[in-house]
Amino acid sequence: MFDDFMTPETLTTFIGLVAATSLIVQFTKPFLKKKLPDVFIRIYVFVVALILTFIFGDKDFSVQAIALKIINAMIITTSAMGGYEALSDPLSKK
Repeated sequence: MFDDFMTPETLTTFIGLVAATSLIVQFTKPFLKKKLPDVFIRIYVFVVALILTFIFGDKDFSVQAIALKIINAMIITTSAMGGYEALSDPLSKK
């Protein structure tokens, strides 16, 4: 049984970052959708993923490490957005 649902150790994993990104975006998105078009929401998801990746990733800030953090944030973004789409519209009736 889990005693802690989200821990710093959880947020150092891919699944933890995807879950945290999804939760943060889904709770804050209604406020942003009132003022911004949908394309900015995608950028917002990426920014959230990038911030979490920098905070909970390794503390290496070389050019190579930063490039990898950006690529990982892109993967986290697509996974978080895809996970939400799969849950909200499982039969893809759009």
